[in-house]
Amino acid sequence: MYKVAYVDKDVKVSAYDLSVRIGAPWGLDRISHRNGTSPGLEEYTYDSSAGGGTTIYIIDTGVYIEHVEFEGRATFGANFIPGSPDTDEDGHGTHVAGIAAGANFGVASKAKIIAVRVLDANGDGKGSNVLAGMQWAADDAGKKNQTAKSVINMSLGADYSEAFNKATEAIIAKGIVVVAAAGNEDANASGVSPASTVDAITVGATDRNDSRAAFSNWGVALDVFAPGVDILSAWIGGKDANKTISGTSMACPHVAGLAAYFIGLEKNGTSTPSKIATKIKGVATKNVVLHPKNSRDNLAYNDDGY
Repeated sequence: MYKVAYVDKDVKVSAYDLSVRIGAPWGLDRISHRNGTSPGLEEYTYDSSAGGGTTIYIIDTGVYIEHVEFEGRATFGANFIPGSPDTDEDGHGTHVAGIAAGANFGVASKAKIIAVRVLDANGDGKGSNVLAGMQWAADDAGKKNQTAKSVINMSLGADYSEAFNKATEAIIAKGIVVVAAAGNEDANASGVSPASTVDAITVGATDRNDSRAAFSNWGVALDVFAPGVDILSAWIGGKDANKTISGTSMACPHVAGLAAYFIGLEKNGTSTPSKIATKIKGVATKNVVLHPKNSRDNLAYNDDGY
């Protein structure tokens, strides 16, 4: 017979409602399992809240919002490329959005997606347009009174810019989480913006073997690693199109999705960028990344797997 061990004041108790997505991409499998992936048996274990009530702004080439992965949760917010259509002509932004919040490929599969186009059909753009896109996202979240429930994904970068980093910090100070790709030059991420922004969550890439990807930037600017090699996600060209590509651009939305996922679990609405960054780094799987090269040895984890 069980006996009462101690008596304490009443506390609120909530039931855990976990879901398992069989046949998930390996990256989702990895972030929900402490001890690695099982090739051929990939599954994603996650809380069924799945980022519901949150919004992820994809600052990128645009998003093919009609793709079935997005289930009507994606909208086109703003376009800063003159003369270009309000869609994704490159594929990169759609792929990123799928990893962050796709129904099958995504971490936070109930989050809303808002596309902010700042890059052209070749994946290139001006810094001024990127900054304008970030500011638009921050203003949009503010108008909707959703800053505490919003995440900005930045799967892009350029050489270090103090002005760019200050602008990024200003947005974070408003209460919006900013997640940035570390870059793909096998170089110190401290030389890249917005990756070098102190309060941004900066993400490097790993492969299936938990090794830092050969291309991934590294260094003290990195907060966490996430899967970024051979990642399957949505693509342009058809409502069910998909493609497998690699980059810290793919690692970044794993963590942006995690940020939305953790925000969604904050039922009292007290989330802050600092709290989410601390959560992501705190629950990350430690000491498994091979060859981290002077980076924090943190591998993204959703804290609901095993």
